[in-house]
Amino acid sequence: KVNFAIVAAGENAASPHHHAGSRVIRENEIVLCDFGGTMNGYCSDITRCVFTGDADSAAPDIADAYQVLLAAQQAACASATVGEACQQVDRVAREIIADAGFGEYFVHRTGHGIGMEEHEDPYIVEGNDRPLAPGHAFSIEPGIYVPGMWGMRLEDIVVASSEGPVAMNNVDHRLIGV
Repeated sequence: KVNFAIVAAGENAASPHHHAGSRVIRENEIVLCDFGGTMNGYCSDITRCVFTGDADSAAPDIADAYQVLLAAQQAACASATVGEACQQVDRVAREIIADAGFGEYFVHRTGHGIGMEEHEDPYIVEGNDRPLAPGHAFSIEPGIYVPGMWGMRLEDIVVASSEGPVAMNNVDHRLIGV
């Protein structure tokens, strides 16, 4: 069952939880796609971005920001180990984005728990010093949102395990052009 679908293009993608409108998707812009659903009572969530042109020819600010976003998301996922404080996982993503000059455009938490509810504990956010425990399922979804211009987010569901973090989403992480 589908719980929600967010498809936001261009300047609309600069709103982390954009609501549908009449704007038409244009050529050569980034489109943020965030989908969630339930199966057997459990929730899922994924966000990917596509570029409506040749992704290799995306504007330098978009291409550079996406590489930063990808690095932040991968590093945060890797840091989400059993015993790590939730806020530390948030800090890992935030530091990479801030060091690249996009810090002011990361305007929401890095993630949220997911299970029977689509948003639940543990929240991956500054101020939450709760340590991750085996079996915790949560999103890692850093974003960069430039008001009036564009936005991008990359989200996977991760489960903390004694063997290390396990990503539940296996969809390509590259910025794909159409």
